[in-house]
Parts: sequence; C-alpha cells; structure tokens
Amino acid sequence: MTYESFARPARLPGNPCFSSGPCAKRPGWDASVLSDALVGRSHRSRPGKERLAEVLSRSREILGLPDNYRIGIVPASDTGAVEMSLWSLLGAKGVDVLAWESFGSGWVKDVTDQLKLENVRVIQAAYGDIPDLNQTDWSRDVVFTWNGTTSGVRVPNGDWIAEDREGLAICDATSAAFAMTLPWEKLDVITYSWQKVMGGEAQHGLLILSPNAVDRLENYVPPWPIPKIFRLTAGGKLIEGIFRGETINTPSMVCVEDALDGLKWAESIGGAKSLIDRSNDNLRVISKWVDNTSWVDFLAATPEIRSSTSVCLSIVDSWFQGLSEHVKSSVPKKIDALLEFENVAYDINGYRDAPPGLRIWAGSTVETNDLQNLFPWLDWAYRSVKAELTEAE
Repeated sequence: MTYESFARPARLPGNPCFSSGPCAKRPGWDASVLSDALVGRSHRSRPGKERLAEVLSRSREILGLPDNYRIGIVPASDTGAVEMSLWSLLGAKGVDVLAWESFGSGWVKDVTDQLKLENVRVIQAAYGDIPDLNQTDWSRDVVFTWNGTTSGVRVPNGDWIAEDREGLAICDATSAAFAMTLPWEKLDVITYSWQKVMGGEAQHGLLILSPNAVDRLENYVPPWPIPKIFRLTAGGKLIEGIFRGETINTPSMVCVEDALDGLKWAESIGGAKSLIDRSNDNLRVISKWVDNTSWVDFLAATPEIRSSTSVCLSIVDSWFQGLSEHVKSSVPKKIDALLEFENVAYDINGYRDAPPGLRIWAGSTVETNDLQNLFPWLDWAYRSVKAELTEAE
C-alpha cells in the first residue's frame, strides 16, 4: 500500500502555514515590507524610539485599551511577559492559579516551585475541559490563560471575573489578543506576543497593566530578588519609559518593522472587529467540516469553550481507538509529515504534552479558503496513514 492508492485532492491551500507559533504572516506579506527596517540603528535613537512607540500606539488603538492602561514591549515573548508579571506582582495576596493545558500548568509550577508561595490554590482541569471558573476567589490574585494554545480551550467570556475584585486578574492572552473580545476593565495584567494572532516574529512580548496593577507595583516589594530583565519599577515608581517604547533590552528592529506592517494591515481591513470576525469565520468552517467528518472531533468538550485560533482536534474513529498508545501517538505525526511533504500544511501535529491529535492555527491571518482547501487533504492523509498502518499489522 502506498499513498498513491488514494487520489490527491485537486487544490492546495495558498499558504500552507498552519503552525500555532510563530503563526502565518498576514495575507500578501513578502520580505519587501521589511525594506525600511532600522537595521544598524540603535533602538534608543530618535527614529528607533519612534518606531517602538508607534507599535504601542497602533496596538493600543486596535485593541481598544482604556486610556489609563499602560502597554509596553518586553523581552522573551509572552513567556517573558508572564514571568515578569508573576515575579513582580505576586506574594501580596493569596493566589488562585487556573490550568487546563501545558502553559497554565507551567505557571502553576512557577508559582509553587520557583516562587514557592504558600497561600496558593491550584484549580485544574484535564485537556479538553475547563475548571469551574466560579471556584475562583477574587479577594485573591488569579492567574489564568484566556485561550489554552495547546488544548484549544478558551474561557467562554469574562462574566466570572468580579468587577469589585480585591486581587489582580493576571491573564496570559497570547493566542487571544486581537482574535477574541477581551473585557479590558476586568483584567489587570494582560500578556501576549505578536508572533501569534498578528503573525509577527518571535522573542518579543507585550505587557498591558491596569491602574490596579501599577498601584501594586509601586506599593509592594516582593521578598525575592528581581532579575534586571524583570524589573518594572525603580525607586518605588513604575519605569514609565518601558511603556513609551524604551525597552528593557535590545529589540530586533526588523521584528519591529514586521510588527508595524501587521498592525497597518489590521487597520486596513477594519481593525479589531475584522480580526475577530476572520478568526470566528475560520472556526465556523472547521466546525462544519468536523460535523461532517467521522474520524475527527474537537478536543474541547463543548462549543462555548472552543478556541477560534489554536484549534485542537482528536482522532475518534474506532480503528484509532483500538491502537496501542505508542502507535496512536505516531498517527498525527505521520499525517503532519505527509502533508508537509506535499507542501499542503506545515506544523499541525498536536503539542507534545497534549493527547495525540492535530492542532491547526485558525487565527486572523489565516484565509478561510485555505482551510477549506486543507480539509480534503486531511481526509486523504488520514486514509493514507490508516491504510499504511493497517497493512503493516
């Protein structure tokens, strides 16, 4: 049995990049958009600081941030932004940490094993599910991901977040910002990376702070040393320069130019509403395909918690369920490799810590038509891998 046993679909996706990070560039992108990048210039030069400040102002406008919220560029992608927040803000109150996938579990580990906080409640759920959000105690700080990139599970809304909270709502929003509606006034710390929904390059994070978060920073000193790369205050005051484009460490001006290109594209198509609509449209066509496909289903248990960006799929047919765990794990890897070989789809194997399955990025830079052209190839690849493994038994 060979893959030629099944007829290949006629159409290829125009862009085979369905990775969940770094993600697909915006439609029409090519390297010429980087021609004006300030290569060889200091990020502290006047034009350097102007470009960085422009990223912040355009991001603020598209996201619709409240005027009194700060936004700054920080090192080490979304991970750096979250770590900076945890190390700088936690310890003043008890902490609730929510986790239902690997990144949330990573924040649990940091809070309990690295910071070694004692007054911590861990509220967890398995992959594909979400904890009872009403268990959270808003007299405490609450750390959570808005969208679980490795499980395809998102919080359905912000109704569970108390408006009169005493603690801080610390939200990892890296695969949600720009693609999902976020209730800014209910969030005190928001982190993301422009490598996700906006299709930018890696290693740069964005940190958004509410007035409550700034007040905590200026009136609370953690009992542990704060590494230089995490420091947000000096002399008991917020380092305001971070939120004007004066970054803590040296950013790539090529990446900055690319981020500006993505933001200008977002503005050209109608801003946040259009970005959110594009991602929701992508989820709708995936949902329609899943409804009509017997071998696959969403990993997320219920529709209201299904991600519109990092869509995680499980293989559910009886043949797959009868395989050993070792062979099960090989199936999505083989599908991923086969579709990469055919230049159909790149990097769609599920995350290494997640149950075996596929993960397809459907964020705002992905064209709906490319997903529609992908579906017949997914069916073809699954049939081909199933036939190969069945013959080998």
